[in-house]
Amino acid sequence: MDAQKFEKSLQDIVGQTNVMPDEPLAGHTTFRIGGPAQWLVMPHGESEVVAVAAACRAADVPLRVLGAGSNVLAPDEGLSGVTLLMAQNYAGVEVLPGGMVRAQAGATNEAVAAWARDAGLAGYEFASGIPGTIGGAAIMNAGAYEGQFSDVAVEVRCLMPDGALADLPASEAAWGYRTSRMMREGLIVLAATLLLRPDSREAITARMDDLRERREEKQPLEMASAGSTFKRPEGYFAGKLIQEAGLQGTSVGGAQVSTKHAGFVVNTGGATAADVLALIALVQERVMEDAGVQLEPEVRLWQ
Repeated sequence: MDAQKFEKSLQDIVGQTNVMPDEPLAGHTTFRIGGPAQWLVMPHGESEVVAVAAACRAADVPLRVLGAGSNVLAPDEGLSGVTLLMAQNYAGVEVLPGGMVRAQAGATNEAVAAWARDAGLAGYEFASGIPGTIGGAAIMNAGAYEGQFSDVAVEVRCLMPDGALADLPASEAAWGYRTSRMMREGLIVLAATLLLRPDSREAITARMDDLRERREEKQPLEMASAGSTFKRPEGYFAGKLIQEAGLQGTSVGGAQVSTKHAGFVVNTGGATAADVLALIALVQERVMEDAGVQLEPEVRLWQ
């Protein structure tokens, strides 16, 4: 591959200012960690996503998709190939007849919940404080406070690995706990359609405010992190297991098990991906020794 020619092909698709070579990923992840992406590309619409993916396939260039960077640990050495940043320019939200909301992949959960509230549509309040995008929520089946993405999604528009476009009904998304067909098969989520229910703006706002207050009270939102670090083991709570193993406040370099909520690994300042990975491994080892439970990371560990 001729790198200069390939970069020019990306610029021809999305515009020169939307291709950022050697862009530090630390500025695009909520962990504030990550070395340079060879090319950070910011598409404006579906056709540009399709064209960039096709260019990567033709040139055998790795392609990764990044939303708000809220559930990702990017490596210190950076990433080769293209990192497609959806949250910048590809974030439209549209309220449709019949209680439906359609959002492009880069739209944040907070924005979608706000659009729904303003339209008098309830059901996405649970996600209003999840710091990610619709694309990430679809892939991870994001959930909180007894709600999850699969409860309200009716269709997900995807770019398949062979370049075909597909509108997957919810019945074909194969959602599970923090997983989906999109994750397992490497599909690129382009948009999602949600079916919500009518309610008063006042009632929706009150629920969103209550959830925000509960998050602020219990979670270390004031510190850089990727949200909950571990999946919930069946029959247990990861944070409680970590706390009972005596690990709350434990640090490796700039990475620390939060003193506010043991289920979060936070960046206290200057943490590297290596620090976080070492701390995750330590927590897994100690919890296994203490409780006989294997913790599985929820954060996506990019390599």
